[in-house]
Amino acid sequence: MLEQLSPLPADPILGLLKAYGEDTNPQKVDLGVGVFKDDNGHTPILDCVKTAERQRTDTEMSKIYIGPTGEAAFNEHMTQLIFGQHQAVRDNRARTISTPGGTGSLRVAGEFIKACKPNAKIWLSNPTWANHNGLFSAAGLTIESYPYYNYESKSLDFDAMLTTLAAVPAGDVVLLHACCHNPSGMDLSKEQWQQVTQLAKQNGFTPLIDMAYQGFGLGLDEDAYGPRLMAQELDELLLCSSCSKNFGLYRERVGGFTLIAKDPATADVAHSVVLSVVRSIYSMPPAHGAALVSTILSNSDLTAQWHDELTIMRERISNNRHLLVDALKAVGVERDFSFITKQSGMFSFLGITPEQVSTLISDYSIYMVDSSRISIAGISKDNVKYLAQSIAKVIA
Repeated sequence: MLEQLSPLPADPILGLLKAYGEDTNPQKVDLGVGVFKDDNGHTPILDCVKTAERQRTDTEMSKIYIGPTGEAAFNEHMTQLIFGQHQAVRDNRARTISTPGGTGSLRVAGEFIKACKPNAKIWLSNPTWANHNGLFSAAGLTIESYPYYNYESKSLDFDAMLTTLAAVPAGDVVLLHACCHNPSGMDLSKEQWQQVTQLAKQNGFTPLIDMAYQGFGLGLDEDAYGPRLMAQELDELLLCSSCSKNFGLYRERVGGFTLIAKDPATADVAHSVVLSVVRSIYSMPPAHGAALVSTILSNSDLTAQWHDELTIMRERISNNRHLLVDALKAVGVERDFSFITKQSGMFSFLGITPEQVSTLISDYSIYMVDSSRISIAGISKDNVKYLAQSIAKVIA
């Protein structure tokens, strides 16, 4: 059986990581991997997480299974973090479970959609996170796409997006990024969220919101505007969340899947189907990371500390956008890169060709995927001048 297999191509991000690790150039720059880095290029453990870990070590009494829903406290805290004191929560229409990271949540969502409506199509933005296609294809869903980013104008192609979504039939699912769109950095405005919400209400498609970066855009509440609006206006909503970025718990694999139904009875039935899906995939979620999150969010001092640390991360990413644009101007680049400062979150497209990306990698040891998507967190005060000079040479 095994000898009939053919090797599959490696994930491009993982390939970049390997090449970067083997590069001996002291000026090398990693703009590929989507993780937060401080100005020294380090991805630290948050202080609030360290404190929560010490408390967890002192108080944990067993490693017994925690059940397919995960820890109840984590689920309650995540529901409140995303939706606040929303009417849908007060009306008992929301159900949240713990999942192995945001990726695990998305796979649960895919399998849940398949269980609800086997012939449903899922509509993804063009572009979207590369793994979305694989996750939903593996769940057996048919994938369609809608316009999102205009590469020429380097802006949101909202009119084309709205035109396409207007034709999405009832029963199909539309995936939307809550904030910090990966990979473009272009987010919907409040007015645009309102228009998409009304379209969903009118046509009957179900939104699935991927919320991987809450707090990395404008703020915890600001980044939740779209999900909260849709929960208010729609009978049904699916949402996948992640604690990898905003809590820095990448390797702990902490995420959540939330559904909102029109009433508590429907929510209970849907929740039972979700648990059946979970049982057939991974049975029980990991406990440690979710326990750290619930420890932080149940302690006012740790919550305040987390807010402070999250603000530092968010402001660093935002400042890096301006740092790069200013550095490009300083080295004489005449092309307008100001669009980078109008975006939010971890990512942006530089808007250069795959050939120019290849030159940046081979000649200057500056690593990014061939679409020119860069991780803004990889920029620092120490490397931004070299980065700007290298880009200037390549696009001259």
